[in-house]
Amino acid sequence: MNERVRRACANSCADFVYGFREASAKGKGRGEYWLIWKFEGEDTLSDFMASKEFPYNVETKILGEVLDLPKGLNRENRIIQTIMRQLLFALDGLHSTGIVHRDIKPQNIIYSEGSRTFKIIDLGAATDLRVGINYIPKEFLLDPRYAAPEQYIMSTQTPSAPSAPVATALSPVLWQLNLPDRFDMYSMGLIFLQMAFPSLRTDSSLIQFNRQLKRCDYDLDAWRKTVEPRASLDLRKGFELLDLDGGTGWELLNSMIRYKARQRTSAKAALAHPYFNHEGLLGLSFMQNLRLQWFRTTQKDYSEAANWVIGLMARSGTQSEGGFTEAQLQELRAIEPKKGSAQRNALASLLRLQRKIIRTLGESVDEIGRQSKSIWWSRWIPTEE
Repeated sequence: MNERVRRACANSCADFVYGFREASAKGKGRGEYWLIWKFEGEDTLSDFMASKEFPYNVETKILGEVLDLPKGLNRENRIIQTIMRQLLFALDGLHSTGIVHRDIKPQNIIYSEGSRTFKIIDLGAATDLRVGINYIPKEFLLDPRYAAPEQYIMSTQTPSAPSAPVATALSPVLWQLNLPDRFDMYSMGLIFLQMAFPSLRTDSSLIQFNRQLKRCDYDLDAWRKTVEPRASLDLRKGFELLDLDGGTGWELLNSMIRYKARQRTSAKAALAHPYFNHEGLLGLSFMQNLRLQWFRTTQKDYSEAANWVIGLMARSGTQSEGGFTEAQLQELRAIEPKKGSAQRNALASLLRLQRKIIRTLGESVDEIGRQSKSIWWSRWIPTEE
């Protein structure tokens, strides 16, 4: 598993070196097997969050400087935005490779001193759905503090992994049917919650929150209505932080912490969320803005129209970087769904958006097609490299 991550998405996890089995005493039996990683650092996200100085204690580590802002919500929000963006990039790397971690929590996120970023560690519970490593439908490993409501990342009706070649062929289909990556996204949502609400950073308070959320049928807005009227100073501060920039932080949190896995956002879609518009670190490119507009459109009504387009994407290129080929893009333009259908409305929205962008930025259709293939639609389903 570690070798696969090292080859396919090295920047997501701690840098794996190699493994070896030590010689047994007097040549009898088999010695212990050791895994070796490059030293990344000693501090995990959990260590940083345990300090009253969080998030200021990671500011210079990930930004390289102190922000030119007074201490307060806006500055804290910028730091948390940066951490979340790094974590989502790391998680997207795993998911795009076909790996679900299944144990995402602050203790399994380490600060890499060399790259000045947070990386994921501990693949002991991870499953590789491309070849079936560690995948048994009716068995699970989870930390109850950060686990999603569902106990299994795949339906228990899904058969156990077949031979590797067959598993490789079936994995894109199973991925689209079950969306197993959304298990990790729920855990990431709880980490986001803890970063925003200092009072929820202890085990006991997180367990209490999980109980409260369950009583609210996993409706985050209902939980807020229940606790906000009598909220402590720390809770009120968290709500205020997430309400900045028109409430984009609360919107992103809501898209991650949902009862049904299929209704949760993916890591890739989360990276295009408006919450990161004001980060000020990486200016959004033309195609990133395009992805942002697409995200806003589908999240407003993640129903038949969105599923129709996603279905087209899932059936398109699975080679190398994946995504639509030029011929498929032309085919998409030629599709004419029935008048008044959700599919027609979705296609019309896409075409209006395309025309608006061309008119505003003066980009050529050829350029849009080229960038679409290489950036926008890349890696929607797991690929080998």
